[in-house]
Amino acid sequence: MKKTLLAEFTAREGAEAEVARMIGDYALKVREEDGNLAFEVYTKAAHPRAFWIFEVYRDEDAFQAHLNAPYGGPFNAALTPLIEEDASVLTFLDPVSAP
Repeated sequence: MKKTLLAEFTAREGAEAEVARMIGDYALKVREEDGNLAFEVYTKAAHPRAFWIFEVYRDEDAFQAHLNAPYGGPFNAALTPLIEEDASVLTFLDPVSAP
């Protein structure tokens, strides 16, 4: 079963350009992962400091491989002081089946 989630965070005032650059570089690496099916980065139109990342992985194993990638920890450590939250807020999603 695919692993789908939405990661959300808000860049601190004045840090949005640096956050956008960092997440863009990170996205290039994640999209190269064997089990990654989607890693799409958005900002909220009415609040451009609010970042939303839509992620899809082939399965739980692919998601765990993503979490254990060597570039993830350094990315999150560099991101944390630039965002308002303590960490990205993750929302895991399940598909809705038609009746």
